Parts: sequence; structure tokens; C-alpha cells
Amino acid sequence: MGYIMDLRKIVGTRPLIMAGACVVVIHNNSILFEKRTDNGMWGLPGGSLEPGETMEQVARRELFEETGLQAKELELLDVFSGQELYYKYPHGDEVYNVVAAFLCKEFDGVINQDETEVAEIKFFEIGEIPDNISPPDRPIINTFFKRL
Repeated sequence: MGYIMDLRKIVGTRPLIMAGACVVVIHNNSILFEKRTDNGMWGLPGGSLEPGETMEQVARRELFEETGLQAKELELLDVFSGQELYYKYPHGDEVYNVVAAFLCKEFDGVINQDETEVAEIKFFEIGEIPDNISPPDRPIINTFFKRL
């Protein structure tokens, strides 16, 4: 997240429009969630776009960096933006996210979490996902369930 961190040095905590991607990883009727270290809530693997990356590249990069998994194929679920994607981080940074959400049903690798961003990684059965979902991920999860 070098680009965003560089911008933060200039604008402080003021709201930024932050483009990025996330991945809904599906395996055996379960969804992969990671417990975030910044807010203690469960969310999807993902992060912000770096200059020159495509949305699919950022989705693949963040999935690997945060979980150790490599997506074989990604399918675009939808692109999310607007007021419901506004988020104020616990440390005060504000963002209006623009997120390309991808589905991943096939992957390689074994889970190897990035301990700076991820406290825990776990597959949850589709009917038993945690209640404390990170706010920017809620609309994405809701859309995923509507399309089941």
C-alpha cells in the first residue's frame, strides 16, 4: 500500500477515493474470511490498487500476500462504490472505496497469513459466517448471497 501511504503524508486523514479489489474465495460450500488486525473484524482478502496495476492484478497480489493462496481463475462479481463503501479506519484515515470484487473457486497453495494485517484466517460455512464483518465488506457479501 505504498501509493496510499505516500498520499497520506500529503493529505493526512482526509477522505481519499481508494480503488482496490477483494476476493471471495469459495471452497466446499465455505467462504474464506480473515480477521483484520486494524479493526478486529472479519473481512475478505483484498487491498488497494498500486499505480499501473489492473484490478485483477491487485486481487491476485493481495490474495497471495494476505493468505498465501494463488487464484487459478477469477470471476468478476461486481464493482462497488458509493456512500456504503465509505469507511473511517480506527486510526482516523477516511476512505471512499471503489472495489472490484472477484470470485475465486479454484486456488493453489496453503494458507500462510500475513501477520501484520491478518490475525486469523478461516473458512466459514456459507450459512454460518461471522456477524462482525468489516463494514466495507458487508455490501460485497450481501451481493454474493443474493446471487447464490
